[in-house]
Amino acid sequence: MIQNKQVALKTAESLLQIKAIKLQPETPFTWASGWKSPIYCDNRLTLSFPTIRNYLKIEFAKQIEEIYGKPDYIAGVATGAIAIGVLVAEYMGVPFIYVRDKAKGHGRQNQVEGFFEPGSNVVVIEDLVSTGGSSLKAVTALKEAGARVLGMLAIFTYDFPVATQNFEEANIRLNTLSDYHHLLEQASAQGAILEDQIELLKDWRKDPANWGI
Repeated sequence: MIQNKQVALKTAESLLQIKAIKLQPETPFTWASGWKSPIYCDNRLTLSFPTIRNYLKIEFAKQIEEIYGKPDYIAGVATGAIAIGVLVAEYMGVPFIYVRDKAKGHGRQNQVEGFFEPGSNVVVIEDLVSTGGSSLKAVTALKEAGARVLGMLAIFTYDFPVATQNFEEANIRLNTLSDYHHLLEQASAQGAILEDQIELLKDWRKDPANWGI
């Protein structure tokens, strides 16, 4: 769900500018899952650009307060959202924790790292949402640790129908600074993609597992 259209377009513009998002409909990427994709997204690159990372931090904080008020904790999903999550937590003046993809195999065997008070309100930060599987695993880990998860905010989502379904079934609200729809709108406006490529890019999002086969 997009909270602010202007922020969505500005975020898309920034991601395209620094090549955190690359569009290659004629020469698609291959994801780890084996899916062929005309888009590749690496939002970690935003951390190397102070103006952009500060913009994302501030917009995250604004939207969190608009939607949920001030939470007790900000939680980042490892590893991509740890750094941006820390920036948001620092800006909002609230504690930060992060969630591993699985519990450590030694020591205290934590999956949720950092001091955490069970029963507290938590907003989760993610850098990218594809199907939502790994993001929702983090939510489950937080709930099992006793958190009251208010919702999740991410920099970008491909907006796959399966992700929408997964978040609805988990009863978790997802808001993103930008998404695939606004990315295509911005890319078209700035001439990053041609008109005849737009339908190809739209078709991929409908059935990414079988696109290009």
